[in-house]
Amino acid sequence: MAESIMLKKAKDFAVEIINLCKHIKEIKRETILTNQLLRSGTSIGANIHESKYGHGTADFVSKMQIALKECYESEYWLELLYRTDYISAEQYKSLQNTCGSIRRMLISSINTVKERKI
Repeated sequence: MAESIMLKKAKDFAVEIINLCKHIKEIKRETILTNQLLRSGTSIGANIHESKYGHGTADFVSKMQIALKECYESEYWLELLYRTDYISAEQYKSLQNTCGSIRRMLISSINTVKERKI
């Protein structure tokens, strides 16, 4: 089965987050915010991946909603890193755009499944 665009974007986002957090930890010695971002930023793709093997529609929607929450949380940590000068405006904007794109796909997917169920 081909990998979905949403899952590919989420994996690519996770790799960017891992590399960013590794850099911040090494260069700026910050761990609290980066650990939070690592958890939420990598969890998005994990939950999307897991949703494909859910036990029915309700489980699928539940995993996708968790991925959506993690996406919102990642946006929060990115904003804090930007506002405290750990990441540049360019890094922030790029990562926010990617996260926002994934968020919109998640919302669309959740809404589509819910509409079909009704």
